Amino acid sequence: MWEYIEKRARMCAEYIVATGCTVRACSAHFHISKSTVHKDVSERLEMIDEDLFEEVRAVLDTNLNERHIRGGDATRRKYLSKKG
Repeated sequence: MWEYIEKRARMCAEYIVATGCTVRACSAHFHISKSTVHKDVSERLEMIDEDLFEEVRAVLDTNLNERHIRGGDATRRKYLSKKG
């Protein structure tokens, strides 16, 4: 694997672990696509650093389990703001 890909995957993974952010937030922070971030941290990182991969996997699993709550909360805020 090319060095810049390994570096990018490690940077994204460390950012996700440090902040607990989503793949979408990480992609916005580093100005790369969500698909690239997801592939880096879910496939490539496992070959690069297994311990870091496990940490990222835990954060991403937490985000996945909380996704429906965040979506419902966003919808609630949207309609409360329209009420005026």
